Amino acid sequence: MTSVDHEAPVNGSSSTRQGHGSSAADVVKAYVALTKPRIIELLLLTTVPVMFLAQRGVPSFTLILSTFVGGALAAGSANALNCVVDADIDTKMRRTSRRPLPRHQVGTRNALIFGLVLGVIATLWLGYLVNWLSAVLALAANVFYVVGYTMILKRRTSQNIVWGGAAGCFPPLIGWTAVTNELAWAPFLLFLVVFFWTPPHFWALGLRYREDYAAAGVPMLPSIAPAAEVGRQIVWYTWATVITSLAVWPVADTGWFYPAAAITLGIVFLIEAYDLRARSRETEQLSVIKPMRLFHFSNAYLALLFVAAAVDPFIG
Repeated sequence: MTSVDHEAPVNGSSSTRQGHGSSAADVVKAYVALTKPRIIELLLLTTVPVMFLAQRGVPSFTLILSTFVGGALAAGSANALNCVVDADIDTKMRRTSRRPLPRHQVGTRNALIFGLVLGVIATLWLGYLVNWLSAVLALAANVFYVVGYTMILKRRTSQNIVWGGAAGCFPPLIGWTAVTNELAWAPFLLFLVVFFWTPPHFWALGLRYREDYAAAGVPMLPSIAPAAEVGRQIVWYTWATVITSLAVWPVADTGWFYPAAAITLGIVFLIEAYDLRARSRETEQLSVIKPMRLFHFSNAYLALLFVAAAVDPFIG
């Protein structure tokens, strides 16, 4: 979910630079990079498994494919528009300085048009090939991510990723409604699982790149608070994640496999969170705190938890 390296200045109207000295393949790669494929992978991992849970079996291949493609287009649209809005701070952060806009691989206007067109296509695709409830949910997630998080919250509050991260919680709702065409408590709890999971996941990454956020003037919690405070809050949100994941069991009426997986994964997640908190109390040195260890496990935790929800109907 990250990229690293040098800084480059932003030229807000540099669409004329696009393609100069670049092959068609390079241009395609730049536009694909705008969509942040690694983030899309994680979002789809919280969409498709929920379809199996909602179906209590295997949904039709056509429905899975339509939801998969529509979800990927919707997420790609939001990520591309995020790149446009954040172009100025992306140049100041090592983690983001190699994105297409800071490197002038894509012009700002072209990126904006690309993101908007993807959003329109995603909405129509989901509306006509899946259902309009799923389409509206995907559109709402995009608007909240671009406007609510990127434009309003991100540069104004240390709680930016807490509330703004809600945009990334919509995939379970979209996966469920794609099958049932209605909302229910089970996908809402899965929504909350992702909601509570997001701060530990992102604050671990924020610890690793806290100097980047400070340089860009983004008040991400790790860039403005001591590591010990970040570690403390990570533990609380990890507990909330694990407890909510277990609440899915009775509400979704799963078999034994899902809660067994949720308990096992939750214990490991809590151990990692407590370990990070203990290390952050001792020092501010990242080499000792090792925040990326928790970050990488949090990815595995979420993916395996949702796969367990998908597998449960076949085992439980």
